[in-house]
Amino acid sequence: MSVEIKVPSVGESVSEGVLSRWIRKAGQGVKAGDPVFELETDKASQEIASPAEGTLEVIVQEGQKVMVGQVVGKILPGKVTSSAAPVAAPAAPAPAPVAKASVQAASPSARQMADEHGLDTTKIPGTGRDGRVIKEDVQAAIGSTKAAPAAAETAKVSPTRSETRTRMSTLRQRIAERLLSAQQNAAILTTFNEADMSAVMALRAKYKDPFQKKHGVGLGFMGFFVKAVAEAARAFPAVNARIEGSDVVTPNYLDVGVAVSTEKGLMVPVLRDADKMTFAQIEKGIVELAAKARDGKISVADLQGGTFTITNGGVFGSLLSTPILNPPQSGILGMHTIQKRPVVVDDQIAIRPMMYLALSYDHRLIDGREAVGFLVRVKECIENPERLMLEV
Repeated sequence: MSVEIKVPSVGESVSEGVLSRWIRKAGQGVKAGDPVFELETDKASQEIASPAEGTLEVIVQEGQKVMVGQVVGKILPGKVTSSAAPVAAPAAPAPAPVAKASVQAASPSARQMADEHGLDTTKIPGTGRDGRVIKEDVQAAIGSTKAAPAAAETAKVSPTRSETRTRMSTLRQRIAERLLSAQQNAAILTTFNEADMSAVMALRAKYKDPFQKKHGVGLGFMGFFVKAVAEAARAFPAVNARIEGSDVVTPNYLDVGVAVSTEKGLMVPVLRDADKMTFAQIEKGIVELAAKARDGKISVADLQGGTFTITNGGVFGSLLSTPILNPPQSGILGMHTIQKRPVVVDDQIAIRPMMYLALSYDHRLIDGREAVGFLVRVKECIENPERLMLEV
């Protein structure tokens, strides 16, 4: 008896998605628990495992929209010795290493763009994680393909202009909808401040090696900011609250969403009960969630909820920005690049590593006094990190 492969339920609010790619190909042998296809929803991209052992039969092709519970393939009966090897030998014998080398991982968006331009992703060098071919690699290959004949005809033909049209992924469409909704449905204001990062940088330089040795994870800046937000939220709980109809809901906990940039777009996995975490727990949690997001293994549960968000545009060199709220949250903190600037310290001009901080907030719920007070408390905690240790 064959076993049906169905689209599983991945969250209460998710009813459909896109079968972005088959990880195993039709006719290949798979074992129970092996990932067989990738499901892309409006919240995340997940690998779905085989329900049984046997040979894969594909029913729904890549790129098609699917509903929860829909049958997308079958596992035909038969014992396999390796989940990665085809059941039937190819007509023309070829060494196994050659067959394996011809398959190179590529993201769904990269594969779609390559197909549209008649390119083979196995011949495109990948710069993504573990050599995966990403959209930017395909764009570069397209540019090289067009540049070669153009260079040969430079003397006779003037350069031509072209455009590339690709369909927005389900995730990117959802991001666009949520950002637009946030702008339209909240009274967003942003207040700014700056923090002297000298004390935090000195603390990290002194303890980063023993911290890494003891906990197996680096001591980053994000841990300090999560701790600072937790301290500030205790003093100004409205920043951690949300509006539901005519009610104000104020959680007695802090679930911090940490924005992570992936090749599929921005994702915001959530650190649960971040106000109760140690520095080591925060750093480990961030590393694990970021890896899952970038590897396409993040779950809907990892992305749901969240009472406050922190985004770090500084990793890309942003000096100053106005972050957009992550609905239904009422506050988001923007970190920026650290830059040495002249500042006045004890009536003397000194060169200090400074970071601009931005707090965007929903003015329907949070007054300017609370927003400014919250950001000042964050600044004070960062400039005096011992306050975070002593919780004062």
